[in-house]
Amino acid sequence: MFYVSPAGDDSGQGSFEHPFRTLERARSAAREVPGEVVVRLRGGTHLLTRPFELTEADSGTVYEAYGHGSAEREEAVVSGGRPITGWRERDGVWRAEVGDLEVRQLYVDGRRAARAAIPGLPGAAEATGTGYVTDSAEPLGWRSAEFVHRGVYPWTEARLAMAAATADGDRTVITMAQPGFGWATELYNSTWEGSTSRGPGLPTAIENEPGFLREPGTFVLDRSRPGEHVLLYLPLPGEDPARTTVVAPVLETLVRVAGARDVAFRGLVFADATWLRPGRPEGFVHYHGSGYYEGGGVETAVLGEGASVTYPTDSVTIPACVRFEETVGARIEGCRFTRLGASGLGVSGGEGLTVRGCDFDTLSAGGIVVSGSRGTLLEDNRVRRTGLEFSGSPGIAVTGTHGCVVANNEVGEVPHCGIVAGAGEGTRILRNLTVDTMQVLADGGGVYMSGPQGEGAEVRGNVIEDTRTPYNFGLYLDYGASGVTVEENVVLRADNTSVLHVGPPLENVVFRGNFWDADPLGHDDPPSGVTYEGNVTIKDERELNAATEGIRARAGLLRPRG
Repeated sequence: MFYVSPAGDDSGQGSFEHPFRTLERARSAAREVPGEVVVRLRGGTHLLTRPFELTEADSGTVYEAYGHGSAEREEAVVSGGRPITGWRERDGVWRAEVGDLEVRQLYVDGRRAARAAIPGLPGAAEATGTGYVTDSAEPLGWRSAEFVHRGVYPWTEARLAMAAATADGDRTVITMAQPGFGWATELYNSTWEGSTSRGPGLPTAIENEPGFLREPGTFVLDRSRPGEHVLLYLPLPGEDPARTTVVAPVLETLVRVAGARDVAFRGLVFADATWLRPGRPEGFVHYHGSGYYEGGGVETAVLGEGASVTYPTDSVTIPACVRFEETVGARIEGCRFTRLGASGLGVSGGEGLTVRGCDFDTLSAGGIVVSGSRGTLLEDNRVRRTGLEFSGSPGIAVTGTHGCVVANNEVGEVPHCGIVAGAGEGTRILRNLTVDTMQVLADGGGVYMSGPQGEGAEVRGNVIEDTRTPYNFGLYLDYGASGVTVEENVVLRADNTSVLHVGPPLENVVFRGNFWDADPLGHDDPPSGVTYEGNVTIKDERELNAATEGIRARAGLLRPRG
C-alpha cells in the first residue's frame, strides 16, 4: 500500500504519514512490490506535467481515491491543467501573458468559459476556391480566427483555421489555412433535389478574435505575436482576478495504459486536458460521429434518385484524454471524467475491460469511445454535457467490438447520438436511458446501430426520450445493420420513432414488443429483411408510460446519483 498527496514528498516512504508527492514516484515504488499493489491518492489536485503512463510492468496495480467506497472518500483530481495568474485588467478585460501556450478551453472556478464568437462572416460574403471574399473590412484585423461550419451535412460540423486576409479594392479576400480547407473542399460534396454543393460553404460561426469579446464569461487567445500569446477574459459580474481560479488545460493525454493486465482506477477525477490539432492548419474536417478526415480520398454514396454525398474512404478517430490500449481485465470504477478537450475515455483492442459507475461531463467530444475490443462492459455510467466543441460526437460509441455490453447507462444533453454501435459481433445495448439527444446536429438517434452485427446482437429494454432536432429517428438501425433483435424498447418524443427502410437494407433484423408514441416509418410495409411483430403504438403519453412502467423502472442507472 502506498499513498500520494499533493502535499507529499517523493523522498518519503509513501506511507500514510509520509506520502509521495507524485504518481510517477508511486508507480516506481509499486513496480518493486510483487503482486497486487494499491496506491491511494489523498484529496486535492495532482498536477501532471506529462502523461501518466502504465505498461505491462504495472499489471495488478490499483489507483484509487483515499476512502473510496465510504463516506470518508476524498476528492483526488488528476489534472493536466495550468493555473493562469498574473492577470492585468484593462477596460474591463482581464489579460495574462502566457508565452507560447495554446488555449482552446478555459475553466473559471470550474465553469467552462466559451470562446468568444460571432455568427458568421460579416458583410455580403461568398466562397472561393481558397477561402472567401466579403465587402466588409472587419476581417482585415483578424489574426487567430477559427471558422465553424455546422451542418455542411446534417450530421457534420467542421472547424477550419484562417491563414490571412488582404484588401482587394473594396473587398476583403480571406485565405484559409491548408491542407484543412482543401480537405474540406474534397470531402463535402452533395447533390439533393437537383441542387449541388461543393466545399464547406460559408461559416456558421467564427471564434477567437479579440474583437469578438463582447459577452461576459467568454475568452480569446490572442496569437498575433508568435510565442507571446495573450489570454483575454471578459469576466462575469462579481468575478475578481484576486479570488477567481482560472485553469487552462495543457496536456492532451492525462493517462495512457498500454499492454497492462488487471489494472484499476477507482473513485478518481480526471480533469483539465485539451486537444490542439483542430486549431492547426489541418483543422477538423469532421464527417460522422467521432471520425474526421485528413486526406486519402473520398467515395460517393447514392442516397436515392438525384441524391448523393461524398464520404471518406478512411477516417481518424478523435483521441481520448484517458486511453486504455490492448489491456486485459482492466477496471475503471466510480471515476469522473470532466473538463476535457477531446473524448473522455478511449479503449482500443484488449479484452475484458469494465467501466462501471463513472460520470462523464463537460467534454469537448464524446464520453466513451471503444474500438476493436472483446468482452467490454460499460455499465451504470452517466454521460451528459458532451460534444461541447465537436458536436457530432456520440455520448457512447463502440465499433469493431466482439461481445460488448452497454447496459444501464444514462445519456443526456448531447449534441448528436446518445449511444452508437458500429459494425461488430454480438453487441448488446440493454436497459439504457437516453434523454435530450440530437440537440444540435441531425440524422441520428438516441440509440443508433450501423452495419453488420454478426449474430446475437440485441437492442433491448432501452428508454429513448426527447430526441430533439428535426430529421432524427429515436431508435435508428442504419446502413445494413444485420443480426439484431430489437425488443421491449420505449421511444417517445422523437421526430420519428424508428425507420425500417434504409440503404443498404436491414437484414435479419427483428422488431418485437416495442412501444412507440408514433408508428415507425415503413411499419406498414416492412422490407424482406425485417420481421415486425407485436409492437405497440400508444399516442397518449400517460397511457404509454403506464403500459411501460416495468421497462422504464429497469432502464437507466443501477444506482441513482445526485
